[in-house]
Amino acid sequence: MSEMRELPRLETGIPGFDQIANGGLPAERSTLVAGTAGSGKTVLALQFLVTGVEDYAQNGVFVTFEEAPDDLMRNVQSFGWDLAGMVRDGRVAVVDATPEPGEAVISAGAYDLSALMARIENAVRRVGARRVILDAVGGLFPQFSDPNTIRRELHRILAGLRKLDVTTIVTIERTNEEGGIGRFGVEEFVTDNVMVVRNRLEQEKRRRTIEILKFRGATHQKGEYPFTIDSEDGVTIIPLSAQELTQSSSAVRVSSGVAELDKMCGGGMFRDSIILASGATGTGKTLMVTEFVKAAIQEGEKVLLIGAEESREQLTRNAEAWGVDFLKAEEEGTLKIISRYPEVMGLEDHLLQIKRDIRDFGPKRIAIDSMSAFERVSTQKSFREFVIGLTSHIKHLEITGLFTNTTSMLVGGESITETHISTITDTIILLRYVELLGEMRRGLTVLKMRGTWHEKEIREYVIDGNGMSIRSPFRGVHGILSGSPTYALDLEAAQLGSMFEADHSGS
Repeated sequence: MSEMRELPRLETGIPGFDQIANGGLPAERSTLVAGTAGSGKTVLALQFLVTGVEDYAQNGVFVTFEEAPDDLMRNVQSFGWDLAGMVRDGRVAVVDATPEPGEAVISAGAYDLSALMARIENAVRRVGARRVILDAVGGLFPQFSDPNTIRRELHRILAGLRKLDVTTIVTIERTNEEGGIGRFGVEEFVTDNVMVVRNRLEQEKRRRTIEILKFRGATHQKGEYPFTIDSEDGVTIIPLSAQELTQSSSAVRVSSGVAELDKMCGGGMFRDSIILASGATGTGKTLMVTEFVKAAIQEGEKVLLIGAEESREQLTRNAEAWGVDFLKAEEEGTLKIISRYPEVMGLEDHLLQIKRDIRDFGPKRIAIDSMSAFERVSTQKSFREFVIGLTSHIKHLEITGLFTNTTSMLVGGESITETHISTITDTIILLRYVELLGEMRRGLTVLKMRGTWHEKEIREYVIDGNGMSIRSPFRGVHGILSGSPTYALDLEAAQLGSMFEADHSGS
């Protein structure tokens, strides 16, 4: 039996889309994009048209059924898309099919859209178009009371476009995020491919996703993928689940900034590893970030520090107290500090912005303090997608990443797996408060480190004006990480002995 041959693809040029579409839209076919108001379907379609002209030298035609062409062209100027200039240059043609006010409703009969099809065909031939969009085609349908007429006429238009060897996107409005594809129940049956864009409200924030429901005769990635829209890149789809584990692994070690911790990790951290420092508030996570940044500065490596809970001034002041001059490092160009609170935008936008920060600065290390700040403003699914997208990007670039995570319990701590990122990180360092004999002390352990030996003991550490000093392991004490330490009998006997000795000497 011969293998199924894939249909030829047309690369869209939309960031992330061609990855989830296994190479692009099936060429010379029609694709329906359905979504509620504000879901981004028109922007997606126009970006398909603009990137065709700018990146692939493929001219286009856009047909509008609801919004006036001048309004559409003004609306997309914020993305830097000069549609009006493309029209003047003969690279894009516009067909205005918006209905006239008071146009009569047609129930059935011999009425057809031959005149409109002739206008579209003329526009395609005039500019030599390879891409066509029919935007808000639902604006045409209220003129017809018979769904069969709608289906017949829409099918005739799309069949005519296929004969012109163009790849077409048709946008249609839905009434809600779930349920039927289109308002009239026939739209999805006349196109070769169907995609749904959604704009759900989750925890008081809007979150856009795109799903390819079907590609007739062609493969595609399944499920919903988040996307965002901004003025710099327009639509950017984040194909998290479609990413492959193809990044290389480096054996080169880098310093954490704490010499004793490097010894506990078998000689330092791997250059392309993701390190998670987890602990309660006040255990020294930000100090560990400062030591990590200091090590990069001393090596002359660029380091990007992203603060999600403290301002740039706070981070700089804290570092100064430990003898690290962040301001000087910034002036010399080895350090860039960005403080951005998680609440200011959605996680997809944060991921996109962090990628841009990395691209613009070109660091060898990145520290984020803290990841738990992002977790508190998101759903479990969107947070995990954010972490996967960020860590895979960092590892692909062979950048060393240090993330901090704040546990809710002061003594002990919930399982690190509750943060949903333990399996994604390469190294986990736990920082814990330890209550011993009525005194609060601090303990550190390397919980896991992929690909190398590491010390398993729980070490005491202290924080002073010189930073973090790791001391000897706790002896004769069990249950430190659970927050309920117990003492071995010989330790208790020694304590009792010392108490009686002190009492005897004082009598």
